[in-house]
Amino acid sequence: MTRRVIALDIGAVRIGVAVSDPLGGFAQGLAVLSAKGDWLSELEKIISRYGSPKLLIGLPRRTDGSEGPEAERMRETERTIKERFPEIETEFWDERFTTTIAQRALLEADVSRAGRKKKVDEVAATLLLQSYLDSRNVTLS
Repeated sequence: MTRRVIALDIGAVRIGVAVSDPLGGFAQGLAVLSAKGDWLSELEKIISRYGSPKLLIGLPRRTDGSEGPEAERMRETERTIKERFPEIETEFWDERFTTTIAQRALLEADVSRAGRKKKVDEVAATLLLQSYLDSRNVTLS
């Protein structure tokens, strides 16, 4: 059994959270946290529920692959997470287009505007994590 991976799609308003299955093959949406509240306490509850998971943090890159101010904000957020949870391994993963793809998927599923707003961050985190898991599983096979 592999260690679970928890993905965070961190935005200015909401944080999408997804978790891998115990075997590390599939991502599942887990929650949407408020970025304005005490989301680190909520994250602590999630971490304790899944043992000592690896945290995958979405790193926003520009279309040319370079990093801008949002990427630096994620690196600062990762430092804050490491201060609070020094035992947790973290890794960045390219999150380009995950929110756009999530919005399209929810539109195609005919989810209402209010429903999309509530779910898009969780779906984006799930896409982010699935991309990571797929890349690992290709390498392993």
